[in-house]
Amino acid sequence: MEHASGHGGGVLSAGTDTTLAEARRTTQQVARTFSLACRLLPAALRDDVYLLYLVFRTLDDLVDDGRSDAGARVAAVETWARGAAAAPTREVEILRDLSARHDLPRDAMLEFCAGMRSDLEAEVYSTEDDVDRYCYRVAGTVGVTMAALLGTTDRAAALPAAGALGMAMQRTNILRDIDEDRARGRVYLAEASVARFGGRAALEPGNRGALMRDQIARADALYEQGIPGVALLRNGRRAVAAAAAMYREILRQIEREGHGAQPGRAVVPLRRKLVVGARGVARSRRTALT
Repeated sequence: MEHASGHGGGVLSAGTDTTLAEARRTTQQVARTFSLACRLLPAALRDDVYLLYLVFRTLDDLVDDGRSDAGARVAAVETWARGAAAAPTREVEILRDLSARHDLPRDAMLEFCAGMRSDLEAEVYSTEDDVDRYCYRVAGTVGVTMAALLGTTDRAAALPAAGALGMAMQRTNILRDIDEDRARGRVYLAEASVARFGGRAALEPGNRGALMRDQIARADALYEQGIPGVALLRNGRRAVAAAAAMYREILRQIEREGHGAQPGRAVVPLRRKLVVGARGVARSRRTALT
């Protein structure tokens, strides 16, 4: 969905300065909103978050870029997640290193890999349930794994909320990147919903207002499920609250710009993003006190 220059270099030990430097650089250059929020993370956990993000980002880029080794790199992580001896790819080495310090949910990593395979196969999503399953696999799992790394006060409640928040962000990505994805021959919206709002013509700028309103409402509902879970994190509540608020603001920007009246990606100005992020942090503090 969101592209960057490919990583996928030679296998590096997870603990090397080179890998960590790339993890920091990748987050800062590719995930600008996430990078802003990461500044609020506890220093002791920030680099581990960067490293975990590098795993997800690398696999996603390998798949999106059609790299010949994408399938093998995904398979190595699947093997690690099943507890078997895996090829020592950089992603596996990072995960081994992180799992020595954090209780990472391996079932979530398996689901993420299933999402990568969906992209490798250019899967088409017929229903909203199909889209929800895809969004959970490629982004809800990221939320679940990040929450596990940050620690929770109630894992049984916190991880599903983190999954919903990740799904909300992925649905936001889909709406933000609709034109870029179509240029690549990909549509991540449900075929049934597109048909209900007028078929392929409903994807065109100026024609997609009703479709976008429907899809924005679905994303907002997931934010409403996910945001209360921020209070259940042991660490990083401010960072996650800021990230959620800034990402959700993309939906408001789409609305301000006429629900896709013009082609291109909706971009929230930095000043607005910072204000919204600060408000999100303030709301999370109030929630934690109630």
